[in-house]
Amino acid sequence: MNGKKGSIEIKIPSATKAKLPEVCKNSGGIIGFSCKAFFWNVWEFCKEDVNRVLFSLKVGLSVLLVSLLILFQAPYEAFGTNIIWSILTVAIMFEYTVGATFNRGFNRALGSLLAGILAIAVAQLALCTGRVTEPFIIGTSIFLIGTVTSFMKLWPSLVPYEYGFRVILFTFCLIIVSGYRMGSPIRTAMDRLYSIAIGAFVAVLVNVLVCPIWAGEQLHKELVKSFNVVADSLQECVKKYLEDEGLEHPEFSKTVMDEFSDEPAYKKCRSTLNSSAKLESLASSAKWEPPHGRFRHFFYPWSEYVKVGAVLRYCAYEVMALHGVLHSEIQAPYNLRITFQSEIQEAANQAAELLRVLGKDVNNMKRSLKTSLLKRVHSSTEKLQRAIDMHSYLLTSINSTEPSDNYSKPLPRLSISLSSNTPHDLSSQLTDPESNSLEKTANPPPSGTLSVLARTESYHETMRKQSRRMHSWPPREVAVFEEEGALGSDILPRMNALESTAALSLATFTSLLIEFVARLDHLVEAVEELSNKAKFKQEGF
Repeated sequence: MNGKKGSIEIKIPSATKAKLPEVCKNSGGIIGFSCKAFFWNVWEFCKEDVNRVLFSLKVGLSVLLVSLLILFQAPYEAFGTNIIWSILTVAIMFEYTVGATFNRGFNRALGSLLAGILAIAVAQLALCTGRVTEPFIIGTSIFLIGTVTSFMKLWPSLVPYEYGFRVILFTFCLIIVSGYRMGSPIRTAMDRLYSIAIGAFVAVLVNVLVCPIWAGEQLHKELVKSFNVVADSLQECVKKYLEDEGLEHPEFSKTVMDEFSDEPAYKKCRSTLNSSAKLESLASSAKWEPPHGRFRHFFYPWSEYVKVGAVLRYCAYEVMALHGVLHSEIQAPYNLRITFQSEIQEAANQAAELLRVLGKDVNNMKRSLKTSLLKRVHSSTEKLQRAIDMHSYLLTSINSTEPSDNYSKPLPRLSISLSSNTPHDLSSQLTDPESNSLEKTANPPPSGTLSVLARTESYHETMRKQSRRMHSWPPREVAVFEEEGALGSDILPRMNALESTAALSLATFTSLLIEFVARLDHLVEAVEELSNKAKFKQEGF
């Protein structure tokens, strides 16, 4: 399937014999559409977030309440056709969260007020100049207002008020043109401002009183979920990296598209990397909300949530890099990976536990002492670092001529104590195997054992070829040179370099894991700053 394990023949039936699936038959001739599948997708979408249904119902209720002003005779006689502006205001102003609705309502109210004042002033000036120059003044004012508002909404510091400038533009144009034709610009402007105020009042009232959806609460939950997602993805990646190579690697196309169905936490971690815009939008909306729920004091530090989310995304970058090593073409042998299995697992588990504790503290809005947990994380990381330093010879002296029966066994490690052995002792232990081999080669075997050695050498040569076909990189190139007898003196150094690169991929994985732990210190500091500014309660009080 992927060019490594052979090929599979796939028989495709002819077009005349191919049959449409049952879904297409029961769809009334519309290929690819199924009512059952459509309603099931709608149900899953609603079950994923119930607030989506509540938001839709609240918008429908607001539009209904404003429409009653037109359906009833008395309000319609008072406002006339200008009451339609109330429906337009509700449709434009009603947002998903309360904070976003307040923000949009402020821009709408301020823009409409400024547009009404400007329209009345220009209309009065045009009336004073006479009927001949009146259209020229109105046209010139529309051109100037359109140019100025369009330029100002592009100014970097005024980008958050872009909707307000757009409201100024179309409200001014509609009021000044309709007032010119109807002959009463002041009354037209006042009636429309009243209608806009009615629509804004209904939208805010319904959004706040009927099952409110607070942006601050959404931001709080999103940040807590990100902590758990990064922790789950880290443990999932380490677990799969230390598993036996019984499963085939995914195809290259699936690797590029990040299609790993057996790694659900990976997909969630990938979505966490793209959450910066969402967190910033929720934080800017939450600033407009009054104290509510657990956030009961004014000027709540919502910007600190964005800072914590930014530091957490840097940790997620390291996890994604670990997944990149996991799905890379160059892989360290399995016996080399399980040699450091205990140290890698301990470091990953301690780091994931710290992440979950931080997420729990933010969720409960409490401060807890994390000194002991940080010490355990650093201790496990230092243990992994020492193991890599002490046994670094395993990363450069992998013997690919070992039989494949020993491939699942961990490589021998030196039982060296840092406190008892000196560097001189360590170097002597590392050079002992080499000296023994030199002593053995100095004394040639008797002639009677040459046939036995020849058979043994042929056996090891066969096992060497099988081992390289299974575990070397690139496997196809090695196999071709082995079979064609083209393994010259210039190819052997290249193969040794490739094998060394495969072994060094383990060093890459462990270094990324250590870097991840190093970034946890910055994450702890960011959470502490958030807890201080947000006045989290001390645990135990």
